[in-house]
Amino acid sequence: MSPSESPRGRAFVLRHGETEWSRDGRHTSRTDLPLTAKGREAARTAGRLLVTLRGEDAPPPAVWTSPRQRATETARLAGLEPLEVRDDLVEWDYGAYEGRTTPEIREEVPGWTVWTHPCPGGETGPEVAARLDRVLGDVERELVERDVVLVGHGHAGRVLIARYLDLDAPAGVGFAFDAASVTVLGHERGVPRIDLLNAPGGLVEPPPPPAERH
Repeated sequence: MSPSESPRGRAFVLRHGETEWSRDGRHTSRTDLPLTAKGREAARTAGRLLVTLRGEDAPPPAVWTSPRQRATETARLAGLEPLEVRDDLVEWDYGAYEGRTTPEIREEVPGWTVWTHPCPGGETGPEVAARLDRVLGDVERELVERDVVLVGHGHAGRVLIARYLDLDAPAGVGFAFDAASVTVLGHERGVPRIDLLNAPGGLVEPPPPPAERH
């Protein structure tokens, strides 16, 4: 996108809510887990945050989601209607490290991180970046007319943020992206920028409880 172009929309990146494995720090890619009760409530709250950020009168966005149920359930609970389910929004494939925690992996590979070391049988950082570049190419075309909401995952989402800024995949380590948080990718006269990073659903205050009757 050239600096002379100024899209109308922004991209809102929503990470799925908590699952049992994300709560416990277990790497989760292909394993299709549901949300916990906490994750479901956080997804609802994230939906209210999106309304606040976009404005109540904003036209409907294009909503794309990963096919994993933790993402599609988050989208539904957030009040979003997916226009498209995209395989290229899935989480980083951890290969042999699926379901394992970083401390467990480091017992075999000291100092291991997904950003600096391989995942045997899984994806490399450049491979993750390549598929998310395809997503961002489609996002760029959508932003000419409207907002886009992408519902996905933690590590892949951080790579997407890095690639939006034309950074390599390992730069994703520098972006926090917690469960059920929202990151807003905007622009300044066509130049990509981060408008909001890792905004917790807790920024939106829940409605006050009904007054007690005496």
